[in-house]
Amino acid sequence: MSFAWRNLLALLILVLISLKSEAQLEEWCVADEQTPDDELQIALDWACGKGGADCSEIQKNQPCFMPNTVRDHASYAFNSYFQKFKHKGGNCYFKAAAVITGVDPSYGKCKYDYIP
Repeated sequence: MSFAWRNLLALLILVLISLKSEAQLEEWCVADEQTPDDELQIALDWACGKGGADCSEIQKNQPCFMPNTVRDHASYAFNSYFQKFKHKGGNCYFKAAAVITGVDPSYGKCKYDYIP
């Protein structure tokens, strides 16, 4: 194998390793399964209000409205806030109502944002 081909192969391997490493760092913010609905509702109201999350997708007749539960809507709103503000000091805490996951919570036509 020539020197040029070896260099090209080495570069390709480095790019693939870099892409895989980045994918492993993907994180979404979702409602904690152990948090009661009343606490989730308070955090959801904040996220969609003063928090500045984009909650348009969880409105009636939108892709993430169903299932129509506080937990599902909170997960979408928490993640919207987290993705929007994570590089500006925002976090996935919501008074212990949320957790980080490495598993994309998107389903069907409901797509959860991920911003690198």
